Amino acid sequence: MLVIPLPEADRTELAGGKASGLAGLISRGERVPPGFVVTTEAHRTGVLPEAEIVEAYRALGEGPVAVRSSATAEDLPEAGFAGQYETFLEVDGAEQLLAAVAKCWESLHGGRAVAYRAAHDVPDAGLQMAVIVQRMVGAATAGVLFTANPLTGNRTEMLVDAVAGLGTGVVDGTTDADHYVLDGSTPTRGCLTVAQLAELKAVGERLGGDTPLDIEWAYDHDGTLWLLQSRPITTLFPLPPATDGPLPRVYVEFGHVQGMLQPVTPMGMAGLKQIIAAMTAALGMRTEIVDIGGRLYGDLTDLARHRTARKRLVKLMAVDFGPRAQAAMEHVLADPRFAPDAGSRTAQATNSADGLKTAGRAISGITRALARPETARLRLQAAVDRLRDSANAPAELKTAGQRLDFVRANDSSDAADDLTWPIVAGLLAASLPGPLLKGLADQDEIHTVLGGLPDNVTIQMDLALWRLARDAGMHRDLLLDTPPAELAARYRDGALPDIGLDAFLIEYGHRGPAEADLGVPRWAEDPTGVFAALANYLRVTDPEQAPDVRFARTTEKAEATLAALAVRVKWRRPVRGRLALFLLRRARTLLGLRESGKFAGLYRLRSVREQLLLIGAELAGNGLLTDPADIMFLTLDDVDAAVHNGVDQRSLVTERKAVHRIESRRRHVPVALLSDGTDVETLLSAAPGGLRGVGASAGRATGPARIVHDPATAYVEPGDILVVSTTDPAWTPLFLTAAGLVTETGAIMAHGPTVAREYGIPAVISVPGATTRITPGQLITVDGAAGTVAPAAS
Repeated sequence: MLVIPLPEADRTELAGGKASGLAGLISRGERVPPGFVVTTEAHRTGVLPEAEIVEAYRALGEGPVAVRSSATAEDLPEAGFAGQYETFLEVDGAEQLLAAVAKCWESLHGGRAVAYRAAHDVPDAGLQMAVIVQRMVGAATAGVLFTANPLTGNRTEMLVDAVAGLGTGVVDGTTDADHYVLDGSTPTRGCLTVAQLAELKAVGERLGGDTPLDIEWAYDHDGTLWLLQSRPITTLFPLPPATDGPLPRVYVEFGHVQGMLQPVTPMGMAGLKQIIAAMTAALGMRTEIVDIGGRLYGDLTDLARHRTARKRLVKLMAVDFGPRAQAAMEHVLADPRFAPDAGSRTAQATNSADGLKTAGRAISGITRALARPETARLRLQAAVDRLRDSANAPAELKTAGQRLDFVRANDSSDAADDLTWPIVAGLLAASLPGPLLKGLADQDEIHTVLGGLPDNVTIQMDLALWRLARDAGMHRDLLLDTPPAELAARYRDGALPDIGLDAFLIEYGHRGPAEADLGVPRWAEDPTGVFAALANYLRVTDPEQAPDVRFARTTEKAEATLAALAVRVKWRRPVRGRLALFLLRRARTLLGLRESGKFAGLYRLRSVREQLLLIGAELAGNGLLTDPADIMFLTLDDVDAAVHNGVDQRSLVTERKAVHRIESRRRHVPVALLSDGTDVETLLSAAPGGLRGVGASAGRATGPARIVHDPATAYVEPGDILVVSTTDPAWTPLFLTAAGLVTETGAIMAHGPTVAREYGIPAVISVPGATTRITPGQLITVDGAAGTVAPAAS
């Protein structure tokens, strides 16, 4: 089967993705230009079946044809391959046709196609190329129909781009197209009539279904519509789960609060839902946590529609969610579809008793912490010790069933209040002085006072790692010249000299990147990130830039600024000024504790992960998993089915891993999403003046941009400006080398900005698209006061 009619090209392995898509359209009764396919079997032989191609061309009536590539890896749900392979139009005559087919074959291994496959993790092995030959349509107008809005993600809108003549100008972007949004409104003038737009909309309704498509089309000079191609839109963020009711719902992304924008493993999702739910409860918010594209989203619909809660919702979000999420929520609250309703008030009232109880504990705990901060600090540290001691699994666990019971057990603890309220008191004490000192002190001074804080476990970890690097100086060349992954492998094999890493991992080995996700290895399992950080520290040769020196300098500056403020406000604002100074001093005692709650909770996660991996090893030994770590792509119910019923979960793991790989490549994650798929930020007006965010740590710094997506492999030179999507504590060792920080997400009190203030490096957060709009190595200036990132003057 070297050459087949187009209607028979319904198998991707024989005809490629594009041809099989067209065959599918034909089978559904759609009008597609007639043609034939030179199959992958012909490509596999490596010899053009010239006689068969010419015979099929003559049967088609000869004349102008379109010749288009149709690879087996093309028009995939996760990778469209648009424009990566060759297409030739107006091909006329057998000689031109054979040459065009040969060039389509060659394009399978062209430079742009190879690079695209590498970027989308599509293997080259086994790829084959088919070629479609179709009668040319004499197009009066042509273009592309999107069955969902690719700009906003809205699945209830269709978009049409159209031009007069051939549609190549739309596809390759060389022609200004007429743009139509099919949302029920009357279309504006352009090259398409109202009737044609209605016909295109009907096509979209017939074909769109559950998978949004982009469909190339053309109207000939007789006004007949032809469909030229149909493929999935691969750029859309996944839809939220379906819900009842005609009104939309709103979801806010919670993962960046934990420094995570990568998709969460299925096993990690359940644990994170509990963590985030507890965090929002502490803020007086009740919300459902939803898995969308492997990310954590909170359903804030009921709060947005509640008459009372909506008034404080945006303000409460400032604590951890940051200005981008706040701006999106302000837009949602102004949307008439989210106007207050009585039903939300009723739903909230059912929880009023719990709310009063929580409020009482909060008032008592916060008041005690502010009155006796040292006592509160000691209670918190004792609570951390209790959680660490109680986290380990009992030694008598032997079977997979026993281990699963331990994993499922609720972590009941009496430490919650001792952990929560001193931290909340510190956050409260830090947030109030600004308004109290308005006109006497600017935000930069407040940030300076809140630098160099004691008792921050993440700072303590970073400084311990710095001491480790300093003491390992005799092994400098080894640590600098060997890739971190290789050093980690040698360490696990016992083939490295003793640099003191064992002691560090005993204290901090339960941490790591995306550490709140159970499915991610801890540093104790894979210390690659630790070795990367050690190498970066060893590049710091200026004694004045040593992290411990910088931290001490930041502490001295904070104390000096606080003393200067005390003198300034003594006479000019005696009552409010004294209250502000009282709160600032309490904040300096308590605010550094904010990392302690998560730090303590990670002990339990480490033990749960250890037990899950042991269960995974048993299941792999029984042929129910391929690898012990595959258990992280199951849920606890899936594990239960394997442990107690012998269910083989290998195919399920393979399916979920494939989805996880696809989502891991996604760089843009909406901060707020509507149930129709709309990315709320796309509805907001762009901020003027280029790269703007929110200043989160005072100061200015100029240096080359270092774009980093993974702290475990980061190479950072002293003086670099670190540009990242988000941060968690595993990123903070990089701050000891960097001169400044730029993040795409975050809030002023989030992990990254907090640690940046500790080290006195300027930070600008919530800069949309920073990792793509800033070029690696570009010389930029970060202004932590103005909240700007600008190209440095040459």
